[in-house]
Amino acid sequence: MQFPAIWLQGDSLGEKISCELRLRIINGTTAPGSVLTENQLAAEFGTSRSPIRDALKIIANEGLIRMERMGAVVIGLKPQDMEELNDVRFLFEGFALQRLADIYDELKVKELGQILDKMELAASHHDPVLFAHYDLLFHETIILSARHTRILYLWNNIRYVILTALLVATEQRFAANKQEIKPMITRHRLILDALASRDAARISRIVQEHFLDTKKSWGESLF
Repeated sequence: MQFPAIWLQGDSLGEKISCELRLRIINGTTAPGSVLTENQLAAEFGTSRSPIRDALKIIANEGLIRMERMGAVVIGLKPQDMEELNDVRFLFEGFALQRLADIYDELKVKELGQILDKMELAASHHDPVLFAHYDLLFHETIILSARHTRILYLWNNIRYVILTALLVATEQRFAANKQEIKPMITRHRLILDALASRDAARISRIVQEHFLDTKKSWGESLF
């Protein structure tokens, strides 16, 4: 499984390599405890050590590896890490939805509905990569709609880890639990309906239910 090109447009070579390394770590291809060296990776990717160094720095900042004298030691993601990432998403998105409900931007709600339509189309075409792309885009659109500078900064620091975990979990879901895809789309539409209702309690309940399901699917797919 390679990192989808749809997420790589405009990224530097180091960022593109970091995406591939991140995917290998999160999907278990590169196991915790493995040692990655600049020379080894430069030979594999056919590049100089400079973009490799950049890539390792990126995923080290994400906590996926630990830099040591012998090379980069893979830490990976533990269940607690995924639970904490999910908690952060829940906090960001819950806040953003409440803010979006307060101002109620009809065009933004329409945009979210169009993203869900594309998710549904990706599901009908059995395309987990596009499905995961639109799944993340749906949630990211909500988070960005808050127009909160600090949340945006923090979100950008965890965005690629969440996106990669989502891709891995979605591919597992399509392969082993395809029957869960339709209810998953329905839960996204419930978020949209709750937003349109502008009911704070309803929004909070629906978002919490959705993230409990996300936590469960990540746990089953990644560990």
